[in-house]
Amino acid sequence: MGEFELIARHFTRKSRRALLGVGDDCALLQLRPGTQLAVSSDMLVAGRHFFDDVDPCSLGHKALAVNLSDLAACGARPLAFTLALSLPAVDDPWLSRFAAGLLALADTHDCELIGGDTTRGPLNICITVLGETEGGALLRSGAQVGDDVYVSGQLGDAHLALRALQGQLSLPEPLLTWARQRLERPEPRVALGLALRGVASAAIDLSDGLIGDLGHVLKASGVGATLHTGALEGRLGLLQQHEMSGQVPAGLEVLDAVLAGGDDYELAFTASPQVRAAVEQASARSATPVHRIGRIERQPGLRLVDPQGQSVDHRLRAFDHFA
Repeated sequence: MGEFELIARHFTRKSRRALLGVGDDCALLQLRPGTQLAVSSDMLVAGRHFFDDVDPCSLGHKALAVNLSDLAACGARPLAFTLALSLPAVDDPWLSRFAAGLLALADTHDCELIGGDTTRGPLNICITVLGETEGGALLRSGAQVGDDVYVSGQLGDAHLALRALQGQLSLPEPLLTWARQRLERPEPRVALGLALRGVASAAIDLSDGLIGDLGHVLKASGVGATLHTGALEGRLGLLQQHEMSGQVPAGLEVLDAVLAGGDDYELAFTASPQVRAAVEQASARSATPVHRIGRIERQPGLRLVDPQGQSVDHRLRAFDHFA
């Protein structure tokens, strides 16, 4: 099978929103007046971002999900994406499952595949996603002193799955299966990001760990924050699964996983206490749970306090590919 037959068989679809889609030198998109185009790219590299035995359908899902998560953090509605794919060889069954996962998520979010590139080489997936915002995007730089700090969903479970798969942590099989789903099939919080437009003051998606990603918001906004450990530990979904299974995972470092684990693809955001009701409405409208975990302060830096209000010492760092 040649390159162009590969594209035609697995990735060519009839254009709906694009004026010109797959098959030419450029895709063409017509945006409505008064909107902003949001663009983001993410790369998944074999041996770095996923295991060799990953289900291709899950890999296709995650490849797009991590990009849609960036749009969610900006409050942008997905429009279209391009796919650059490096393959060691043409494996038609593998490609069928990869495309199925990729395009199923694309259809869920009405996000159109409009082009890209393929080449022979080590397995590498690079997606560029395009979205539109109305009335201004959510940015990292808008957090204000006195704002509440929120996170969506659950944190740390993907990190624990990664540690278990690397042999660093023992998880009972049912818990590992559940946690691996969180690692390999994250659900981008697009609906929440859209619902937070005009409500949140700043937002970011959590790809490298809460402590590092929230740190980007604090730096861009010129503020600091205090987070509450009790609220944070309650965000680990694996504990809820454990309570239901009756099995005790050995060696769980809950706070470490929640603060410094990666691959959550939840949203962290800030909002004025005056709009708490609006935040709750955004959560309900998007069917996405959110939880208040701290407060923005004038003093720079990120601090932790326990339920008794005592300072908690930490030296955790977020994931960095080149650290």
